[in-house]
Amino acid sequence: MKKTLFLLIIFIITLNSCSQSSSQKNEVTTYYFIRHAEKDRTDESNKNPHLTATGNLRAENWRTVFSNINFDMVFSTNFNRTIQTATPTAESKDLEIQFYNPKELFNKDFQLKTKGKTVLVVGHSNTTPEFVNKVLGTEKYHDIDDNNNSNLYIITVSDNLKKDILLVIKN
Repeated sequence: MKKTLFLLIIFIITLNSCSQSSSQKNEVTTYYFIRHAEKDRTDESNKNPHLTATGNLRAENWRTVFSNINFDMVFSTNFNRTIQTATPTAESKDLEIQFYNPKELFNKDFQLKTKGKTVLVVGHSNTTPEFVNKVLGTEKYHDIDDNNNSNLYIITVSDNLKKDILLVIKN
């Protein structure tokens, strides 16, 4: 886990610095997409559960993974589990969490607001890959398995060039 985390951090720093150095020529937008951490499943009727202890630990681990990323904005859906996943990273960057409507992914307002920025987006097993696909303009990714809380999608947009990578953080 530590070796994987270290390699991931090195990769992200390299990707981010490449994006920043190329931004002198073009305006670069970088999106980091994650699904919320492990939610409490004890009450199946609860549509807005909080994170479990494991989920809270994962949210703290995301903060560590993103420690060297200079986010300009942090977005979340307005659910306890996504807000709790985004909070450690947002607080570490002195950023307020902004909310997005999962039924209006990558609309013009979002695109204008995030252009040229480095952005974290926290979503759900179905909305995260759908959001990534909207940014890419293609149906590349499928819904995340309900037990998978470890995917990290990184998309860099510069002019009409879009590059993406999917990283899976192993526990």
